[in-house]
Amino acid sequence: MTASAILPSLLRRAVAAIGMAAASPAMAGSPSTVPDTMAQRMQPCSACHGKEGRATQQGFFPRIAGKPAGYLYNQLDNFRSGRRAYPTMTYFVEQMSDDYLHEIADYFAALDLPYAAPQTVGAPADEIARGEALVRQGDAAHGIPACVQCHGAAMTGVLPAIPGLLGLPRGYLVEQFGAWRTGQRKARAPDCMAQVATSLTSADITAVATWLSSQPVVAGPAAADTLARPLPIACGSVPP
Repeated sequence: MTASAILPSLLRRAVAAIGMAAASPAMAGSPSTVPDTMAQRMQPCSACHGKEGRATQQGFFPRIAGKPAGYLYNQLDNFRSGRRAYPTMTYFVEQMSDDYLHEIADYFAALDLPYAAPQTVGAPADEIARGEALVRQGDAAHGIPACVQCHGAAMTGVLPAIPGLLGLPRGYLVEQFGAWRTGQRKARAPDCMAQVATSLTSADITAVATWLSSQPVVAGPAAADTLARPLPIACGSVPP
């Protein structure tokens, strides 16, 4: 099943979650009001992103808990501006202010929660080897930098705005690479991930997604404070 096929159902679930979060005390006969906290406000996010933003195993929804706040804000802004196209997310953020998007990003970035066991097991050895080679060494002959040059040696991200890639569902990773290749997903120019994605073959994308989704998160899992060296290519989403 594709992400677009399950979108209407997810939107209904998320909207229902908002209503339940607001109505639950009254339904229970309690005169008290719902606490106006970010944890309460963000409950609808769990309909897609899992409890406390830890992600689900359905294949299309990323973990957002613990991601760098700068990265999370960039993605919310990308959905609001149309650089990323996913109607459910656009519906939620299109009327939100910059200040509130930063508040949401800060809330999820501060969550320090355990990661689930790797989703992918028993993948072909040659696919795992190719994926690891691209992640750790890249492919200089085709102008592909190593993933670790941007996302950190532990692949858990780099502050303030580079995300970790471990703990993401394999299907989500493949889908996002595909969206960059076709122009359905964009970031601030220069769009470094679009450049990388269009240099990868379909087999490369599968291999990278397979390796990433098969790795346990054992280092960190907090994002690194700084990059070991300058970015290999210009990236508009990352501050100088």
